[in-house]
Amino acid sequence: MIRLVADSTCDLSPELKEEFSITTIPLCIVMDDNSYFDGEEVTPDEIYEWADANRTTPKTAAASYEKALEVLKPFMDAGDDILFLGISQHMSTTCNVIRLLADDMNYERLYVVDSMNLSTGIGLQLIHAAQMIQDGYNVHEIIASLEERRGKVRSSFVVDSLTYLARGGRCSGATALLGNTLRLKPQIIVENGEMKVGKKYRGKASSAISKYAYDLEANLLTADPACVFITHSGCDAEIIDAVYTFLQGLNYFGHIYITRAGGVISSHCGPGTLGVLFYSK
Repeated sequence: MIRLVADSTCDLSPELKEEFSITTIPLCIVMDDNSYFDGEEVTPDEIYEWADANRTTPKTAAASYEKALEVLKPFMDAGDDILFLGISQHMSTTCNVIRLLADDMNYERLYVVDSMNLSTGIGLQLIHAAQMIQDGYNVHEIIASLEERRGKVRSSFVVDSLTYLARGGRCSGATALLGNTLRLKPQIIVENGEMKVGKKYRGKASSAISKYAYDLEANLLTADPACVFITHSGCDAEIIDAVYTFLQGLNYFGHIYITRAGGVISSHCGPGTLGVLFYSK
């Protein structure tokens, strides 16, 4: 049996994880010198409340060795193939934690793949792997396909406020103040496992995100039609519904999934962030 495992930054809903038989290992979120397991011991809304009260952002850390072992040990004991798909190695050492565990346990059937992505940019790859498992492919064939396709994942987000990026040291306080004053909403793009700034939208969140979605239309209509994700860190329902209606109106995708980002992504981006993620052909 092939067991499909990811870390909590994949941002898949409990329903999708159950549907595709995906197990997750939580990353860690540190607040007030206390470490919490992402999605198990702290929620994004609790993170926002703490961050606003303390005028800073939590620190995030790789999955702990002990927690990873707790999750993976039953699969090892059963002699299963374990395929772990983790957050980009440019962003976290989680993949290396899993490799170290495999070496320490002398378990050669634990395979680690760097997604070179984050959030549902990982989720897209997990669903692809899950479908290959269902179709009877072996673990080596699945790994080869994941590595061939990972450069085709298109991940981007529009950030509502620069406040959280500034608190986390990803932009200066002066830049955040100016950007917020001008109501700038930057697009964050993931390429080659790293994040960069794309277009800068301006105005209300609703109009900025709508413009962002329409800017993607040409790419969406040449994407892999199997599925597309709308992933957000806590947006008004009207904004999410508008993006869903736009994607539905394209009459192109087999599935339009809506997921909410977990604690790690939310810690860095803050509330109001929304992304549209898909595979290119």
